[in-house]
Amino acid sequence: MSLKQRLGQAEILLAPGVYDALTGLIAEQSGAEAVYLSGASIAYTRFGRPDIGLVSMSEVADTIAALRDRISLPIIVDADNGFGNALNVQRTVRVFERMGANALQLEDQTMPKRCGHLDGKSLISKGEMAGKIRAACDARQSDETLVIGRTDAIAVEGFDAAMDRAEAYVEAGADMLFIEAPQSMDEIHQIVKRFGGRVPLMANMVEGGKTPIINAAGLQELGFSFVIFPGGIVRAIAATARDYYANLAASGSNEAFRNRMFDFAGLNGVIGTDDLLASGKRYDGDTEK
Repeated sequence: MSLKQRLGQAEILLAPGVYDALTGLIAEQSGAEAVYLSGASIAYTRFGRPDIGLVSMSEVADTIAALRDRISLPIIVDADNGFGNALNVQRTVRVFERMGANALQLEDQTMPKRCGHLDGKSLISKGEMAGKIRAACDARQSDETLVIGRTDAIAVEGFDAAMDRAEAYVEAGADMLFIEAPQSMDEIHQIVKRFGGRVPLMANMVEGGKTPIINAAGLQELGFSFVIFPGGIVRAIAATARDYYANLAASGSNEAFRNRMFDFAGLNGVIGTDDLLASGKRYDGDTEK
């Protein structure tokens, strides 16, 4: 089933955030139907920095390729603002699609962009963003590759302006609509009232962010088709890492932490080391006796 077909079903699609091949593999093994490659999570883990536009197009492309080599799930990619103008957007679409992306999310921020739940954002014009969406749709090789139109206008221009921008992005050809960071249940209801049934709607759940936290079932009942939890894995790993390093520094051993970690064999079982080694022997001309 294609991603487009899955989004047409009544049940909401939940995509956990990932930032590398290991988190993608574990998400797939845990039963995820799709994954969301989070630009913020790449910034957090690769650079130890916030999501303020530091991640480049080529770094995201490399991560998509590593993910696609390890998982078969649909990959929805945070493509930021397309890393430039409409021509940059077209290059981004072509490269990401070739690396294995199934959907690209494009936002209407200027460069450098910021996380949608940070203050201090600025936007390009509505017309320029609509042009970027049209350019993205023209550049994709397959109609099954989805273009997600995102607006960050609520925090910059207000809710009414965000709704007007969203309307323009749907008219420009966006396959799914993402109005980032609604700040109340009333705003969420207004989004669904205006756009529900016309185009799949995407929600972003960020613990400690600007949007009320609603579980997947609640979002489905409201009328959303797709929900991401983009940075949850990084926050979970960061909390665990802080405890792990503090324990190791204090005790000089991992013994007190053993019940919260894989041992050597356990991790190798997750990533399939034995299967890979067996394949290597076969390709080296080794045969099992």
